[in-house]
Amino acid sequence: MARSWIRRRAADIVYGLYERRLSWQVKGLQRPRHVAVMLDGNRRWAREAGFTDVSDGHRAGAQRIHNLLEWCQESGVEVVTLWMLSTDNTSRPDSELVPLLEIITDVVDELAEPGRQWQLQILGALDVLPSEVADKLTAAAARTRGRGGLKVNAAVGYGGRREIADAVRKLLLQHAEAGTSIEELAEVLSVDHIAEHLYTSGQPDPDLVIRTSGEQRMSGFLLWQSAYSEMWFCEAYWPDFRRTDFLRAMRDFAIRHRRFGS
Repeated sequence: MARSWIRRRAADIVYGLYERRLSWQVKGLQRPRHVAVMLDGNRRWAREAGFTDVSDGHRAGAQRIHNLLEWCQESGVEVVTLWMLSTDNTSRPDSELVPLLEIITDVVDELAEPGRQWQLQILGALDVLPSEVADKLTAAAARTRGRGGLKVNAAVGYGGRREIADAVRKLLLQHAEAGTSIEELAEVLSVDHIAEHLYTSGQPDPDLVIRTSGEQRMSGFLLWQSAYSEMWFCEAYWPDFRRTDFLRAMRDFAIRHRRFGS
């Protein structure tokens, strides 16, 4: 028992020293304005931890979100996008989807609590969600309207292809209402016109996209906005994501030379 305690204590000391070293390394370095995070690996974490209900993994991951937002705020990040639920995820069995939606709405409600300096925006196709869930998410975001501080995008029922399709649809309807013909629109259409109708309209594109769990693909996340984003992949499952992982991502971002396609 004593040896086990000593080993844990030694590990904590080493971890603390490493965290302080990383904090020192990133001081004064370039920081991303917008960080987007794919909160991946909750179900695998639960299974490997011995839980029979994968919802326990989602609950553990939910508790990590507040830490991430605090780290981002301390680092001067302006916008954080959290991918909580994809459009593909909405086809999961009710036995898994219903508890997950409850966890998501609880998290969003907590983020909207009075006293928090976070302004929430819901990104996604809310029509793919149960109406009561969509209403709760919308109401929570409305309660944060006008707040300063960190802007937090909760991507729920989100899919990159669906977002682009929705943007084009809004663009066409806008010009149809103005009496613009298809031929006239085709002559002036630009990427900026489409960008103005994305869910993230008015926000900077993500400078850094983080994905946990060891997967190295975008899976449809912010397809349009991430064209020039730096990608950072982490082996840790989302519930195990630590401040050292976040600081490593900040450090690696700062030393990369961003070319923006040139």
